[in-house]
Amino acid sequence: MSLHHTPTTTHMPRWMVFLFACSCGLIVANLYYSQPLIGLIAPEIGLSDSLASMIVTLTQLGYCAGLILLVPLGDLVENRRLILMTLCGAILALFMTGLAPNAAWFLLGSLLIGVGSVAVQMLIPIAAHISPEKNRGRTVGNIMSGLLLGIMLSRPLASLIAYTFGWRAVFGVSASLLMMLTLLLWFLLPARKPQSHHHYFSLIASLLPLLRDTPILRRRALYQAALFASFTLFWTTVPILLSGPEFNLSQRGIALFALAGALGVLAAPIAGRLADKGYTKIATGVAIGVVFLAFFLAKLGGAGSLTALVIAGVLLDFGVQGNVVLGQRAIYSLGPEIRSRLNALYMAIFFAGGAVGSAIASIAYLTGGWNLVTWIGCAFPALVFLFYLTE
Repeated sequence: MSLHHTPTTTHMPRWMVFLFACSCGLIVANLYYSQPLIGLIAPEIGLSDSLASMIVTLTQLGYCAGLILLVPLGDLVENRRLILMTLCGAILALFMTGLAPNAAWFLLGSLLIGVGSVAVQMLIPIAAHISPEKNRGRTVGNIMSGLLLGIMLSRPLASLIAYTFGWRAVFGVSASLLMMLTLLLWFLLPARKPQSHHHYFSLIASLLPLLRDTPILRRRALYQAALFASFTLFWTTVPILLSGPEFNLSQRGIALFALAGALGVLAAPIAGRLADKGYTKIATGVAIGVVFLAFFLAKLGGAGSLTALVIAGVLLDFGVQGNVVLGQRAIYSLGPEIRSRLNALYMAIFFAGGAVGSAIASIAYLTGGWNLVTWIGCAFPALVFLFYLTE
């Protein structure tokens, strides 16, 4: 099955939307499994408290590298083969991390997990290609629901598996699931051979001119980078707060807390439908405001209110996940021949923002506690809202 041209069907088949959503969730979860486990992993592999958040940061930096170096290949080579090979790399990296004897091997494995997980950003442009313009936001939003559910469930599942079998089992289970997914996609994923006159190096070289000449891409990427920095800042530090003397939660309790945050996944299909109806601008402003409100509540929650923290987690996820779909819907409308590269740039920039958030998380918490974390978390959406007002 070749997808050279925009199909004439009015929608993407439901079974394929479900397949893509499940695939995206299983793949992207690998970026987040280690977040609630850094307190368990760091002492065993010999990482100090101040460097513990590097586990999360390196995974995100690997993801950024894969976005720039691998995802643009979706505009050049046959997509199905590219996705399957990338997934095989992710499987090897997961086994490497789960068996790592020391910090160096674990951190290298974390970096490579990030690189392999970019397979998820090779799948989404295929879905956008299959879907006609009038339903594209809805389709992408539904698939992103699966991706975002994978993000949100990854933390509680990792905590529960680690609580029962130890943290190394988390990576072994994920590698096994990806092996089964790879076999399934081998049989069911449609082929797509793009029409391109580039070679690899000219393709990569075209990224900078695309970024320079596409103002909507720069704007949407900056919005999401700021919000995602807040997202990773919160979810990297809140397990430390919850396990501390103020709340004294076990890994199981932290898992249930993260599970409550999964309600934010409802934002993706809502955002996709709003974008299809032309409400992208106002929905973006609401998403930024919701993230700011989340950190205001998180500040109150740090004083001892678990309820306020739970609501903050739900609102944070709702704002961040809704905004990412709004951005994708906007950039996917710019042209199918550059869609993979636009997606690569968009994701790389906003995940760089996420890497910043997780990199400063441990330092901020050790320096100024939860109070400083929440002030920084408020600052990111506040600053980007000033930029939004220039739209």
